[in-house]
Amino acid sequence: MMQQTLPFHHVARFPLPQDNVAIATRTLAAGTIIELDSTHLTLSHTVLVGHRFATQPIAQGQGLYSWGLPFGVATTAIGPGDALANAGMIEALDGRSFNPNLGYTFPQKPNFQDRIVPYEVDEATFEPGTQVIPYQETRTFMGYRRSVSRGVGTRNMVVVLGTTSSTASYARALAETMSTVVNGLPNVDGIVPISHTEGSGYERINNRDFLLRTLAGLMVHPNVGAILAVDLASDSINNESLQTYLRSHNYPLDEVLHGFLTLSGQWEDDLRQGREMVEAWLPQVRTMKRTPESLSHLAIALQCGGSDAFSGISGNPLASSVTKEIIRHGGRANLAETDELIGSEAYVLQNVCDLDTARTFLNFIAEFKERLSWHGQSAEGNPSGGNKMRGLYNIALKSIGAAMKRHPDVRLDSVIDYGQPMSEPGYYFMNSPGNDLESIAGQVASGSNLIIFITGNGSITNFPFVPTIKVMTTTQRYELLADEMDVNAGAYLDGTSMSELTQETLELLIDIASGQPSKGELAGHAQISIWRNWQQQDRSRFQEIVDRPRPTGQAIPLVRSLGDNEARQTGANGHTNGHFVTRPTDEKVGLILPTSLCSGQIAQMAAHHLNENLGKQQTSPFSRFATLVHTEGCGVAFASTREIYAETMVGYATHPLVGGCLFLEHGCEKAHNDYLHSLLQERDLSSDDFGWASVQLDGGIEKVMAKIASYFQLERCGDKGTPVTMQAPPMQVPSIAILPEGEISPQLVGALAQFVEELVYAGGTVVMPYPNPLLQKAEFSIILPPSHLSTPSLIPSLTYGQVVDNPGFHLMEMPTPHWTEAVTGLGATGIDLILGFTDKPRPGHPLVPVLLANDGHTSGEWDLVLDDEPSRWFQQLVEMVNQVVSGKQQPKALMQKNIDFQLTRGWLGIST
Repeated sequence: MMQQTLPFHHVARFPLPQDNVAIATRTLAAGTIIELDSTHLTLSHTVLVGHRFATQPIAQGQGLYSWGLPFGVATTAIGPGDALANAGMIEALDGRSFNPNLGYTFPQKPNFQDRIVPYEVDEATFEPGTQVIPYQETRTFMGYRRSVSRGVGTRNMVVVLGTTSSTASYARALAETMSTVVNGLPNVDGIVPISHTEGSGYERINNRDFLLRTLAGLMVHPNVGAILAVDLASDSINNESLQTYLRSHNYPLDEVLHGFLTLSGQWEDDLRQGREMVEAWLPQVRTMKRTPESLSHLAIALQCGGSDAFSGISGNPLASSVTKEIIRHGGRANLAETDELIGSEAYVLQNVCDLDTARTFLNFIAEFKERLSWHGQSAEGNPSGGNKMRGLYNIALKSIGAAMKRHPDVRLDSVIDYGQPMSEPGYYFMNSPGNDLESIAGQVASGSNLIIFITGNGSITNFPFVPTIKVMTTTQRYELLADEMDVNAGAYLDGTSMSELTQETLELLIDIASGQPSKGELAGHAQISIWRNWQQQDRSRFQEIVDRPRPTGQAIPLVRSLGDNEARQTGANGHTNGHFVTRPTDEKVGLILPTSLCSGQIAQMAAHHLNENLGKQQTSPFSRFATLVHTEGCGVAFASTREIYAETMVGYATHPLVGGCLFLEHGCEKAHNDYLHSLLQERDLSSDDFGWASVQLDGGIEKVMAKIASYFQLERCGDKGTPVTMQAPPMQVPSIAILPEGEISPQLVGALAQFVEELVYAGGTVVMPYPNPLLQKAEFSIILPPSHLSTPSLIPSLTYGQVVDNPGFHLMEMPTPHWTEAVTGLGATGIDLILGFTDKPRPGHPLVPVLLANDGHTSGEWDLVLDDEPSRWFQQLVEMVNQVVSGKQQPKALMQKNIDFQLTRGWLGIST
């Protein structure tokens, strides 16, 4: 069959006419003939939509150009029509699922390699740039006028701010309980929680300045009508340190309705006090009304995520054109994502106000590269598999497209650090990671009161109290996700002029700034993540961490020292089990497991919906539904955290409490569904035993939630009986994790040692994090073998989140002393419950029961407060564990919804 000849402009685009490669605007089969300038070229392989092919001969060693800038160099001669491929693109395509019946053919060997040429300012020839001419007339929007220092808001929100991760669950709970009180009030746009992962649980908080600056900016943001900051006084970042930062840096705290609350540990009392504080503000908040305000009060955060090859052709240029209008009206704009501009420095600094600003920009890039190197990473690792799937082969290509969010006519006026306030009108660059949500948090803290978010694959992210205008780069994707997207920039590819699209989008932006809900607000979906802490300050420990001994998975033998032999009964395999009940078999949880940060809130919405409908069903194989919302799988140096992620995700998917598990991807992350398929395959698990859904590919929030509900109603979910598990057959005694925190009395240490010994010798499993303060106590070390006592440092038997295959005593590698990160890792090992000892109020776990105990030396809400007689403590622990394991009692934290979940990033994880 003769191949059809297609006109170039019907099937491809040049970002700029001088480029020597073109971008396919639709998937083109191998052998397709393309007519370009009276010449014909034939495609060597399948070229997926968004991927590139050569349009002229390119000699070995010659550069490849898009937007007139180099992104790679040919490693072999490349002819017109040859599909381009580097090693990263080939790897990404190999890791995704393709229908073999479609006849796709892809290059098997690279024909170019990445090349990022370090950029330096030529100070001798530098010339300051010029800013666009301002408009003389004034346009307005309807905004909330605050003080001169705070500016004008586009929303009037009540905010519950968790100062650190320790109060994240409280912030969510208080906002949820008050939603019915606040929603519907005149002039009040709602109540939202700000819950995040930072500020506690690390021996060294390397992001301290970033965190305090972000929290301070959020406190006084013009979209905030009133705000309550909630802390745990013992955290190194708390209300006191936040107030000190606000005052010492002259933030206008007194010009916003605000309060500070320290949790007492009495959950209901704390909720009541928080409600009373917020309710006292509501009469004043509802008097705040919109008034006509100049567009000069708009501050636009420019962000992109799930980028594709057209982000730099349609979406980002449209955003830059609209932003140009805002700058001409005297407003502000904020470009971010430091590592996603590496390779595009020449373009970014093409129009800059002065030499110092250019130097500051380059210094931030150099600092970012240096910080990555401490963790064994480089900026080249930023593009996700999804980016590469959509034609962004490397960081240079991704960066060049991302830089198009600055219009060529618009001058870069200022370069600021993460969360630093934008004090004057103009166009800013803000230092931040490429992680979308972490970057957005800094932009909002800087004062951005609107967000333009450009996406190629369909990122659905929204910020809790700043409206997000989502711009889709192609019409096909826009139509798939029309309920989530606000603007179709793909219309430009279809023939609509950029000037017409700019005017339409500007009018929509003004309407949304004036109160019209964005698509994201209508969906009720929002997330926040602050630039996460990193553990290394130089490269001195890198090799030590990489070369550390690896856990074997084998149980650590114990010495028989404390048990009462006469009181025990002999159980199966010669073990004793007289003290402990068997685990229940009737509770089966339906688990919706988000593969990354951006699908987490959708999973939460789906679980809530399913639990609401559970009581309406006559029969269901599930006792409840749960989800595990986390911040990982995207925007992190994934190679360094792969083992942690893989062990934990598979551990929860196969957990004995889980009766059915569905993986929910966002669709453009590094840890997508195809990646999860590969993890299951590595462990000889069948993908058919799990459900699969994609927010983007399934058509958005409403459609994917319907798909999730359909999966869990299928009879085969209930017919599976026991869940897929990597463990041995269920043991006759429970498996318990013990998590001690802070000082523990010698008497309690002794009781725990006896508990561990009895449970292990009964054939059960005990998992503890390592390092662990109990191991240094004489009352506990008596049950450890001498060989381990003489070792300078114990080698843990499990990696973080590793499933227990061999019953017995285990130590799980724990890179941080963070409570929630420890609970998250311990839960993935397959244990029945976690027995926690702490003198602070701590959250439980969404899936695995967390039993909080205390020996009575501090106040708070505990599941078990041991009495005054230490000789009875062992038996009290056993009785309480038996009550929970048998299903007769639920931990208080789970019933109160005081729960949290957070994956560690280990020693070498860092935001990219």
